[in-house]
Amino acid sequence: MSNSDEIRGEQEFIDALYARVDALRGDTEAGVTDALAQGDTPMQARLERDILVAERSGLLAALNAVDGSLCFGRIDHTSGVSHHIGRIGLRTDDAERTPILIDWRADLARPFYLATGHTPMGIRRRRHITTSGRTVTALHDEILDLGDATRTGHEDPSGDAVLLAALNSARTGRMNDIVQTIQAEQDQIIRAPHRGVLVVEGGPGTGKTAVALHRAAYLLYEHRELLAKRAVLIVGPNPAFLGYIGEVLPSLGETGVLLATVGELFPGVRATATDTREAAAVKGRADMADVLADVVRDWQALPDPVITIEHDREILMLDDDLVRVARERTRAARLPHNVAREHFEGHILNTLTELYAERVGTDPYDGTSLLDAGDITQIRDELAENPEVWAAVDQLWPRLTPQRLVADFLADPVGYLPDEDAAAIRRPVTRAWTVADVPLLDEAAELLGEDDRPARARAERERETQVAYAQGVLDVSYASRTYEFEDKEDSDPDGSEVLSAHDIIDAERFAERHEEDDHRSAAERAAADRTWAFGHIIVDEAQELSPMAWRLLMRRSPTRSMTLVGDPAQTAEAAGVGSWAKILEPYVEDRWEHTRLGVNYRTPAEIMELAAAVVRAENPDFEPPSSVRSTGVRPWVRATDDLPAAVAEAVEELTPTEGRLAVIAPRHLHRRLAARLDGVTAGAEPDLTRTVVLLDPRQSKGLEFDSVLVVEPGLYGTSDLYVALTRATQRLGVLHTGRLPQRLAESSPAPA
Repeated sequence: MSNSDEIRGEQEFIDALYARVDALRGDTEAGVTDALAQGDTPMQARLERDILVAERSGLLAALNAVDGSLCFGRIDHTSGVSHHIGRIGLRTDDAERTPILIDWRADLARPFYLATGHTPMGIRRRRHITTSGRTVTALHDEILDLGDATRTGHEDPSGDAVLLAALNSARTGRMNDIVQTIQAEQDQIIRAPHRGVLVVEGGPGTGKTAVALHRAAYLLYEHRELLAKRAVLIVGPNPAFLGYIGEVLPSLGETGVLLATVGELFPGVRATATDTREAAAVKGRADMADVLADVVRDWQALPDPVITIEHDREILMLDDDLVRVARERTRAARLPHNVAREHFEGHILNTLTELYAERVGTDPYDGTSLLDAGDITQIRDELAENPEVWAAVDQLWPRLTPQRLVADFLADPVGYLPDEDAAAIRRPVTRAWTVADVPLLDEAAELLGEDDRPARARAERERETQVAYAQGVLDVSYASRTYEFEDKEDSDPDGSEVLSAHDIIDAERFAERHEEDDHRSAAERAAADRTWAFGHIIVDEAQELSPMAWRLLMRRSPTRSMTLVGDPAQTAEAAGVGSWAKILEPYVEDRWEHTRLGVNYRTPAEIMELAAAVVRAENPDFEPPSSVRSTGVRPWVRATDDLPAAVAEAVEELTPTEGRLAVIAPRHLHRRLAARLDGVTAGAEPDLTRTVVLLDPRQSKGLEFDSVLVVEPGLYGTSDLYVALTRATQRLGVLHTGRLPQRLAESSPAPA
């Protein structure tokens, strides 16, 4: 068969595949429309309808997401059987339901990633199919059975052509999936068992983020029933990063995942302000949990010196001793503050009842009580109607929100922290929240709990209103029906009973039938529920999270099913834990697995050599990941007296014909530099799809660009500089006006 015949054959398969997809898409859209058009139905039928809509809507989203890149490979078995591999699985529409496309996550597809000439796994040939839209543009064949003399003319002697093409392709500002080029070490991690904590460590460019995302897709495929209900949470370091990775999972047919930063994990709060490095470090310390517990206890006050309550012309006094007893009895229940308030209320009412009963119900001659149990109950009920009693309770044991507790604490932290730490975190009550505040809010929410009595009362009032409305509808229906038959002489000639709505449904069920359904996905519901327990959590740049942030995340993973991705060598945040053991020992002790990715697919060897030298200045034993390619283009380092002009000139030099360029500079320089760069803005969240973007080192974490210009490296910490230097896939330039880090200066090639 000729080269063109091979391509023609694959094109015919692709055409047939998309004909099936188009038909399935049409059937799915029609099914959703028909289901939604059913309107009011019996409860069981409505439940079945909602499930159908959810399933078909999810399938439709998956089909739309992978359109244009559905099939990417084929494996030919020595048995003569062949299977095409794709982003989702598809079957024929006949009774046999024969597979026509194998999902990349299926066991049957695994040889596509693992088979080698040494271990062919029963595979004769592995074919990579390159498409543009729905058109086959190239084939790359690897012969794994060397005894097979059949050749197609599309053989790839090295087997690396597809991988290298992907690595050298121009960046778009969005991460692409790696489903066509998953390597064996990556496949092992992607398919690792679901339970427990898996740590994936890897230096820059090792693909650890892509592996984590594909692991999420694999787990959703392998454990669909569980994870579809509980959802998967992916935590990233910043919003720009989440935008960068946001299209990967949809391209793999998965849309039911929640992507969020730590600053977005407290419903109703979005972190928009920025902490100083010192403030973030203090807020992130583990002992802040104890500090906030002390703050809560201090809200549980004692009278100073007494609280007087007038009741029925009697003056009752709550002094320090009486309230202290009520407080200690309430604390003994070990309930969250707001939940415990009901107990405190009870103790205070009992105390006041005893005081009042003793005052008005004691025989003045022998001191015996003149009141029976009924009298005591009546007194307590009357006290419960006294506003002064509730004013006293509010003063002594107030209802608190996490926002109020944390805001008031940050406004005046003196007495809870050393003076230096208190000064670092002090801020006005009205200031916006920071990322480091969100774990404090979450801790406060745990300490406070929620007194749901007001919410239950509101819900009951709403339900009573709905039932009353439903009863009115039924009454009108019954009256109308009665009038209709009374007005007719022969309304029921055969004596049969005529059923009305009253006969088959009561007002309560009628009201339930019209309650609004919750059509939100599990991810949408999880985003609105602070107490949601996720089926699996993936954390990128995990080494950067503070101990308080880990407390927040562990609450959302009671089963401790997590994949943590990061590189301790890139730890830059002052509150970052860095060490995997220090992160995990408080929660799982030593029951976690560690694996390391050692191959750098992103960074060329020339750039990696320069970046590694910077780290070795502090850590002589540092071993960077091994780069798989060399571009022959050396990075350059230049000094300048006019930084904005030099940056503008370098941007012209480095901007690729296709692809993206990042200018990485300290934040305080952004406005000066942006003024000289067309279309570049400072201060806003960067749009990574633009040809040139301006970032600080922290914003660049996890991202990659064709070319990178690093500005004023002497102002970076070692970790930040290492990150900045390893973002480029092709070319790197460095500009400086001041002193260079020693190793960077020593390792710098001669100026270009």
